Amino acid sequence: MKNFCDTYNVSRETFDLLKVYETSLHEWQKKFNLVSNASLQNSWERHFVDSAQLYELIPQEAKLVVDFGSGAGFPGMVLAVMALKKTPYLKFKLIESIGKKTLYLNEVKKITGANVEIINQRIENLPPEKADVITSRAMCSLKDLLRYSEKFFSKKTIGLFLKGKKFAEEIKEAEKDWKFDCRIIPSRTSDEGVILVISNLSKLKGVK
Repeated sequence: MKNFCDTYNVSRETFDLLKVYETSLHEWQKKFNLVSNASLQNSWERHFVDSAQLYELIPQEAKLVVDFGSGAGFPGMVLAVMALKKTPYLKFKLIESIGKKTLYLNEVKKITGANVEIINQRIENLPPEKADVITSRAMCSLKDLLRYSEKFFSKKTIGLFLKGKKFAEEIKEAEKDWKFDCRIIPSRTSDEGVILVISNLSKLKGVK
């Protein structure tokens, strides 16, 4: 507990809320397939710590974070719980198309008090809205993430995308359609994982 609180600069109260969240994940997993059963054996590291590492990359002045394909709330809900004490003005919109997962997200919202709006929709069906930060983990390729992100991006928006060992291939493929700046930060939880920090996104000329 102390190591997590020190590393991510969170209070004991925030840590306790995240552990309540983790307990609920194990309970709901018995009813719904929220995450892979194999990952449950090390759910704290695999899901909660993996998500938490994004928090320090959110700009202090950010007001809105949009989380794509939230699933069981990783990373969006974890970040929203961390924000409760540290940046209570920060709002999160969690977008998840699968109904049973949004049921679970609403349960987590209730038990943690996180400042989140849970949207049971496909991303492509949502109206344009400029976000300060877009987050996503294990949803789709970077090329597709950028396509989904375009209508949420302004000049100040950044994307924080957790990626695995094929990230370099994904960047190369995305560069065929998109122009963007990309900072690569090694993951704290996986030797092969990275965080891609995307900014200055625009479509290349001639690309539909």
